[in-house]
Amino acid sequence: MKRREFITLLGGAAGWPLAARAQQPEQVRRIGVLVATAADDPAYQARIAAFLQSLAQLGWTDGRNVRIETRWATSNADDLRRHAAELAVLAPDVLVAATGTATAAPLLQATRTVPIVFVNVIDPVGAGFVASLARPGGNATGFTLFEYGLSGKWLELLKQIAPGVTRAAVLRDPTIASGIGQFAAIQAVAPSLGVELSPIDSRDGPEIERAVTAFARFGNSGLIVTPSRGPTVIAI
Repeated sequence: MKRREFITLLGGAAGWPLAARAQQPEQVRRIGVLVATAADDPAYQARIAAFLQSLAQLGWTDGRNVRIETRWATSNADDLRRHAAELAVLAPDVLVAATGTATAAPLLQATRTVPIVFVNVIDPVGAGFVASLARPGGNATGFTLFEYGLSGKWLELLKQIAPGVTRAAVLRDPTIASGIGQFAAIQAVAPSLGVELSPIDSRDGPEIERAVTAFARFGNSGLIVTPSRGPTVIAI
């Protein structure tokens, strides 16, 4: 066989599998999405639409090369567990916990092998969803609303604003998990800064005003506010 003929034959043989694969139908991936709200919730309808739009921008189109299985449930724990189990049985390529802890927990109960991406979980380490923020481990990862280590920085900032502060009140809502975690982080650094902490667990305006006014009667005091929408630091 002449050298040119051999090269032509070799090139054709190498190219044939590629051509054959190109003619095969594109593999359809499957994504399971669990949402802890009603299907007509406008806020989450907008979020799902944004999710689909972002997938499309990355080349994944629902109904073409990916199939989205969405389960809408209320906050009822039994409904969430049932829908989570249904999605896990489908053996999707990935599961999306679209409503924080309410959806991440039942999905992790349903499967420890299918990859899970969670959204807006307040404390994934404390909840046991991941081993650590740096190395999640297991089959879950995602996005958290808070990095509690920053909460200790608020007390450091307060000391920079008012170096003479020796007492600090931490205004928090005990019904909000983030406030509890933030207070714990502040409490961990308080001894090293020589600051005594006093939690104020108040829920309405008049009660908060009375508690802060009483605390402010003493000198060298400061206030850290830890609402769910972000911290505010005030020197008194």
